Amino acid sequence: MSDNIKTKVRVRFAPSPTGFLHIGALRTALFNWLFAKKNKGEFILRIEDTDQSRLVPASLDDILDSLKWYGLDWDEGPEKDGPHQPYWQSKRTDLYRKYAQQLIDQDKAYYCFCQPERLAKMRRDQESRGVPPRYDKTCLKLSKDEVKKKLDEGLEHVIRLKIPETGRLTFKDLIRGKVT
Repeated sequence: MSDNIKTKVRVRFAPSPTGFLHIGALRTALFNWLFAKKNKGEFILRIEDTDQSRLVPASLDDILDSLKWYGLDWDEGPEKDGPHQPYWQSKRTDLYRKYAQQLIDQDKAYYCFCQPERLAKMRRDQESRGVPPRYDKTCLKLSKDEVKKKLDEGLEHVIRLKIPETGRLTFKDLIRGKVT
């Protein structure tokens, strides 16, 4: 970033309403809130509710009440709308679909139709052999016609990023420095 460009600090805390606010999540919220306040920035609360199967109905109220009790007020989020709403991930699905499709169109991602049972078995097999769990990229090998057929059949799927097998990615992290 150029020294000439002044960017307002915006940090976010994105709890998942799957249970009570635990101490590790509270610590993350506190650090982000303190960083925003120290830098005259904004603390954004975004609710990570995309995993609908794990939602616990009362947990969202508990999270909001707990943050308020600890004095961690947010600048944007539930109860405080702002220019980047909605602040519930589940309400941003259309936006995510648009960018996921863009990644597929740019050949940077692909459809995966593997069933959870197959993935769980593969993971158990790898762990039993002492190998770090890793997807075997089965669906990366599907032809465009095979993918189209599966999509037309309405098969459940996820979108996976195409990660190069070779090469190195290096970037500068503000806290850790150069990371490769």
